[in-house]
Amino acid sequence: MRHVLIAMVLAVAASMAARAETLQTAIFAGGGFWCVEADFDGVPGVVDTLSGYTGGDLENPSYDRVSQEDTGHYEAVRITFDAETVTYAQLLHVFWRSIDPTDAEGQFCDRGPSYRTAVFVLDAGQAALAETARQQAQDRLGQEVVTPILAAKTFWPAEAYHQNFHETNPLRYSFYREACGRD
Repeated sequence: MRHVLIAMVLAVAASMAARAETLQTAIFAGGGFWCVEADFDGVPGVVDTLSGYTGGDLENPSYDRVSQEDTGHYEAVRITFDAETVTYAQLLHVFWRSIDPTDAEGQFCDRGPSYRTAVFVLDAGQAALAETARQQAQDRLGQEVVTPILAAKTFWPAEAYHQNFHETNPLRYSFYREACGRD
C-alpha cells in the first residue's frame, strides 16, 4: 500500500511539473483593466488573469496614485496561459480586437496616460510575435497603430476590488462597458 501511495504522489507531482512547463505569461495594457481581464477570462487555455499596474517607476502603486496620471504606469492585465491550449499569437489576436490601437490618448471613455495601450513583452520571442501582429493590425486597419511594444517591467497587482470586477460587480461592469462603447 505504501508503494502505491508513493507512486501516486510521484505521478501527481510529475503531472504538475509538466503543466508548469507549459504555463506562460502575457502582459497587455488595453485601457481600463476591468474590460481587458473580462475579454481574456473567456479564452480557452487562459488559466488566470490579474489586473494591475506596470510600465512606471513608482513601487507599490495604488489605483488612487496611478489615477493622478504622473506615475508612468499603465492599467494592465497579466495573463497566465497554457501554451499547449492557446498560443501567445492567439492572445495577441484577441488583444488587437479588444482595443482601438489607433488611439494614443486612452481607450473608449477612459482617457489619460494610465489608460493607454501597450504590449509588454517578456522575451525576444514575444517581441517578434507582437511586432508581426502589430503590423498585421495596421495593414488590416489601414491606419497607423500607435500601441507600443515595450519590455516588461515589474507588474504590481491592483487592489482586490479591481480583480474579476466583471464577476463581482456584473451590473456595474455591464453598465460601464456599454456606456464606454467597448462592444
